[in-house]
Amino acid sequence: MTPPLPQPRPPAAVPLPGDAAVLVTGSGGPAGVAVVRRLVALGHRVVAGDADSAAAGGALADVAVTLPRGDHPRFVEAVVGVCSTFGVDALVSTVAEELPHLAAGAGRLAAAGVATWLPDAAAVDVCCDKAAFARAMAAAGVPHPATAASPGEVAGVPGPWVVKPLAGRGSRGVRLLDERDDVVAALRAGDGLIAQTRLAGREFTADALVDRDGAVRVVVPRWREETKAGISVKGRTFASDAVTRVVTAALAAVELTGPANVQGFVADDGTATVVEINPRFSGGLPLTLAAGADVVSAYLAGVRGKPLPELSSRPGVAMSRYFAETYSSEDGSPVVDPCAPVMVTA
Repeated sequence: MTPPLPQPRPPAAVPLPGDAAVLVTGSGGPAGVAVVRRLVALGHRVVAGDADSAAAGGALADVAVTLPRGDHPRFVEAVVGVCSTFGVDALVSTVAEELPHLAAGAGRLAAAGVATWLPDAAAVDVCCDKAAFARAMAAAGVPHPATAASPGEVAGVPGPWVVKPLAGRGSRGVRLLDERDDVVAALRAGDGLIAQTRLAGREFTADALVDRDGAVRVVVPRWREETKAGISVKGRTFASDAVTRVVTAALAAVELTGPANVQGFVADDGTATVVEINPRFSGGLPLTLAAGADVVSAYLAGVRGKPLPELSSRPGVAMSRYFAETYSSEDGSPVVDPCAPVMVTA
């Protein structure tokens, strides 16, 4: 039996007629929140969608809706319904797992007047499968850590090792191991795992935007100076021809277009190695925006069929992330932020 379709939660306020709205999915994640905040700051009407009815991004947008997960059989139907209800003409997905389903439903979205820019489903599949990604990097000659997808392949992978799920987010399920026997045992004990040589050096993330023709429009590298649960909480942008070259080569190897988040390491001798590509905006996106590369508005321009603006970034911009809160009430009445500035009158 087909699972029931989640019902949209009542919006705080239905937006007045005006410019067409943008639907941002995954509005509860760091990337989704960053995209919602940037679009709101630019004056766009934003509809924030998420499978979590209490997603923080919903409180930052004009309208909040609850959507089913991307693998729900009626996910695309729900997206089309939301777009029709709230006057959406452009879709920005920040969830990689949604992309193949949205690509399959792109015709229905177009018929409903919703513009999309979705990467090829095969490119998304390669990025979301770490073993397939390793093979793609090897075939293209892009520096990538040695990888074992089965216990029998561990002998050909130098240590020390990192064992991780084939698919996953952040640092969930990641183990650092120093003994080959432990690596073999871990792969035998759990399905869907790979082992890779643990890289030395300094970890980086690079936000990138690739146009529809496959040309990389910008690469913004940043050091991952501190992370929590796989999300960067402290970082600093930098400039590196070596990183830009390896990121560009990796993106070309998987034939990805649109926004991308590339992670890797820079060794002491300055050589760069790519570890993975996330085919979406990153959780550390605010730092890229602060450094001057507005990949959000550029991507939205591309979604709506407009020329992409020139993009560049400034090295040496640092970010230190902190927690922030949104508030709501059951009856829809406003809740005062206890940490908001208080206006004092004479």
